[in-house]
Amino acid sequence: MSTTSPASPPHPLVTRARRLAHDLLVPHAERVDQEGMPASHIEAVRRSGLLGLGAPKEYGGADAPVAVARDVAEILSGACCSTWFVQTQHHTPVKLLATYDSPVREKLLRPLATGESLAGIAFAHVRAFPRVPVRAVPERGGWRFDGTVPWYTGWGLNDVMLLAGVTDAAEVVFVVAEAREQPGMRASAPMRLAALTAARTVSLGLDGLWVPEDAVVLRTPQERFALVDLPRAANTSPAVFGVAGAALDLVADAPDGQEPARSLRARLDEVRREAYALADHPVPHERVPERLALKVRAYDVLRAATTAAIVAGGGRSMALDSRAQRLAREGMFLLVQGQTAEARRTHLGTLASG
Repeated sequence: MSTTSPASPPHPLVTRARRLAHDLLVPHAERVDQEGMPASHIEAVRRSGLLGLGAPKEYGGADAPVAVARDVAEILSGACCSTWFVQTQHHTPVKLLATYDSPVREKLLRPLATGESLAGIAFAHVRAFPRVPVRAVPERGGWRFDGTVPWYTGWGLNDVMLLAGVTDAAEVVFVVAEAREQPGMRASAPMRLAALTAARTVSLGLDGLWVPEDAVVLRTPQERFALVDLPRAANTSPAVFGVAGAALDLVADAPDGQEPARSLRARLDEVRREAYALADHPVPHERVPERLALKVRAYDVLRAATTAAIVAGGGRSMALDSRAQRLAREGMFLLVQGQTAEARRTHLGTLASG
């Protein structure tokens, strides 16, 4: 799939993503799914320049248009969703550092933009407010963090993490910390999951983790965070279209599969166009019910596409090294990735209404 015009040459980063997918990610995706992600995969992503996709040019990034970022996300997720998921975490810290002036920006933005360093994120728990899984308290000219980060992806692969906690005054404090065990931070054993176990997800126990004031990226009221976060949770992830598209490629190659694949791809392309158009709406936090409705429609097509791939594969789909089965499990993961209470209510309501 491509959001760029068929008549125009692809962006260089799209070309690199396709090459990476073809040469490395697709051939090894089933092995990675079963055995875990090797560091060499991350090194290949670093060398590709894709980690600087949205970073400012003055810091060594590409400052690519959003359409290019979506193309790259679709390509990587359709090739190896675990690899996509690890590297996609990186782009949020880059965006935050590029947006807000802070001492840590001058220290970290260039190595993040050039791929010298890889970042992860540890802030989804902030969405649980008024419950506060991670509390931030000012202490000794810096900040102390206590609590539990339920999910942290890329452990052992990432160099740094964007960590957030909430203060007693309902302020969200974002800091950059090293992504390693240290005084005040301990990781669980890697989680064994139905999908994306290869992405090395752990929980983090924080017991007095201290970071200096100059590691702070942003402090913002929780209400403001929730408003900015709203479209991120309501819009459809490009990975939904990437995984669905890869599944339909399998269907099209199977006996009797070309017509079902064509029909499903037409549905996928339609909802994709609508979802991206709404994601580009000039007021990001408006029309949330429509965004969520489109997200559910995209999930419907994703589920149909991955189910069709399983059916087309027949009994072979039950083997753990089946590409169709891997895509179906990855599709299941995407149903709940970044899920909010409102998104869950919308999705369940739609399913119940038939």
